[in-house]
Amino acid sequence: MLSLDNAYAEEELLAWHERLERLLASGERPRFVVEAKIDGLSCSLAYERGILTRGATRGDGETGEDVTANVRTIRSIPLELGAFGQAVPEFLEIRGEIVLYKEDFKAINAALLAEGREPFVNPRNCAAGSLRQKDPRVTASRRLRFIVHSFGAWRPDCPVNGHCEFLAAAKAMGLRVEPHRVFDSIAEVAAEYRRFKEAELERLPYAVDGLVVKVDSFAQQRRLGATAKSPRWAIAFKYPAQQASTVVEDVVFSVGRTGAITPVAKVKPVFCAGVTISSVTLHNFDEIERLGVRVGDTVLIERAGEVIPKVVKVSRRAAASRAIRPPADCPVCSGRVAREADSVAYYCQNPSCPAQIKRSLLHFASRAAMDMQGLGEQVVEALVDSGRVRVLSDVYALRLEDLRALPLFAEKRAGNLLGQIAASRKRPLDKLLYGLGIRHVGERAAELLAQRFSLEELAAAGEEDLQKVADIGPVAARSIREFFRSGEVRDLVEQLRKAGLSLRKIERPQNADSPLAGKVFVFTGELARLSREEASERVKALGGKTSGSVSSKTSFVVAGDSPGSKLKKARELGVAVLDEAAFLALLPKGLEP
Repeated sequence: MLSLDNAYAEEELLAWHERLERLLASGERPRFVVEAKIDGLSCSLAYERGILTRGATRGDGETGEDVTANVRTIRSIPLELGAFGQAVPEFLEIRGEIVLYKEDFKAINAALLAEGREPFVNPRNCAAGSLRQKDPRVTASRRLRFIVHSFGAWRPDCPVNGHCEFLAAAKAMGLRVEPHRVFDSIAEVAAEYRRFKEAELERLPYAVDGLVVKVDSFAQQRRLGATAKSPRWAIAFKYPAQQASTVVEDVVFSVGRTGAITPVAKVKPVFCAGVTISSVTLHNFDEIERLGVRVGDTVLIERAGEVIPKVVKVSRRAAASRAIRPPADCPVCSGRVAREADSVAYYCQNPSCPAQIKRSLLHFASRAAMDMQGLGEQVVEALVDSGRVRVLSDVYALRLEDLRALPLFAEKRAGNLLGQIAASRKRPLDKLLYGLGIRHVGERAAELLAQRFSLEELAAAGEEDLQKVADIGPVAARSIREFFRSGEVRDLVEQLRKAGLSLRKIERPQNADSPLAGKVFVFTGELARLSREEASERVKALGGKTSGSVSSKTSFVVAGDSPGSKLKKARELGVAVLDEAAFLALLPKGLEP
């Protein structure tokens, strides 16, 4: 389930429209469907021969949470679809939003307060919490609603030709569809954006943060395609961030997985953008100095969509205001705090700090790293607080009785988690390197390093050797060297070796006869026929390499639609530039899209 790109101003909407016109055939004008962008919880429903068989949350876009038992209790979700045309589809995956009406949200919070319990902060969080209840009877009592916005699969072939027809079909099958409007020009869409804000936005029974604009024709949608993250044929046209004034009452400090200390302002609770805000990030101490913010000041804060609230400016200085200073000691472990060179952040210097261990373990177990499903926040909290995990390698020493001793685990759940941990031992070295959380080493850098070094070789490599790897500059090389210089890290590597993890470098097949062998490609802009990830995989399959930055080592820059600064850098360095057609011409038969 992809996410949508956002536009916050009419100029951004017009720029999106111009991209559509460049990608479509000359003179081909799209028709647009405009719907309210409902601020709910994304959900997927699978129907087989008309019978509801599965409900799942969006999760990370590829893997979600099974909530089938709970979605069955939502009255607006039919357990059996009505016929569309002569029959129901053999398989239909419907997508939409789980929402809670504002009046129902108020009633739930009033009941929670009457019981002396913590209320929900907004309807979306309440809907998410209600859908994930272990007891479906609780979900049933919360009056959730499901509103359709699209589908992911329709088999056999979808019998409708556009989004408007799909919405009509969904309604005919008994699914709930909200009102939508159709326009022939982007100017009409912009006018609807203004009209909707004035006439409808505040009157709707549920939270809305903008409009969704879609190309109606499915044929045009297919030609426009998608990037790795978003469809090109749709955009969320959001309303500007909402602002509010409040008072900074105190500042607390949170500790991240790298030890970075982030100042967080505790403010007088204020309602803004559908949420009661009591905490606002201050980012770092350079930002505090730039804003000139002090405890006691009245500040203007801003929140847009799901973005963390931030301070925009100081509105009024209090007579008895207090300066905000970096902490001398870590607020979690009381370890020494220092500001590192070339960094705006202050860091806890204690690698055994519990806050760092918790966040490091969550990162280590994430899908992009060691992929241990079931090792979420609650489990990590319990494992670290109980002392069962003090360093990352301890997770591989966990036994069934260790997990069963924790309140969170019954035998089946404990067994499932141990199975996930065992399976992670087979993950390749690049996933382990990324999971270790080395500063300045992301997924791409981890992959390049794992192709050049084994873990033992990487631990012993000097900065000059590291900088011979594409995308590894002086800052990353210094960070890697400092990381492996630590005695705790050397011990960790040894424990991971004993646990049976793969520490060998990744061997990629050699394609010496390929015209791409040994060539370094950089992609910029959006490709029409391939995602950049797909194009990169084809380059690697033919013995080539990809990089995220342009340098004298770059062989080709492939420029798609709306290229960025990499194209300018390529021209400055005299690097060969290919358009998408020229790149595809390099691919042998069988690898072209």
